[in-house]
Amino acid sequence: MRGAVVEGRRHPLLTTLAVIVFAECALMVAAALWLILELIIDVPSSVASALALTVLVVIAAIWLAVVGVNTLRGAPWVRGAIVVWQILQIAVAVGSFQGLFARPDVGWALLIPAIVALVLLFTKPVMAATARES
Repeated sequence: MRGAVVEGRRHPLLTTLAVIVFAECALMVAAALWLILELIIDVPSSVASALALTVLVVIAAIWLAVVGVNTLRGAPWVRGAIVVWQILQIAVAVGSFQGLFARPDVGWALLIPAIVALVLLFTKPVMAATARES
């Protein structure tokens, strides 16, 4: 397993990154369950939009689970996937800070883990653990 496991152990920074990705996955699963419950309990103004949003959230949760597992395996492709997800999360966080329905608490809850994940992603041990074999 290349640089992902050194002497039978993963580097703690790689494990921390995976934990962040799995936590984001868990929150997406919770959001998906909440959206499904809302579809059952309430009548949406647009059923098509509500179903599409629910499907997208389920797909995102599944994708984050795949990324988390492959982060632990040290797959090189996870770096790009994690960067994209964190940038999307930062965009939602910035939107949470402004507007009529601003929720700074949600913004900080999204922004802090995204920044931490990006910093961890570019640390030397994580880069080495997810490097391609030559």
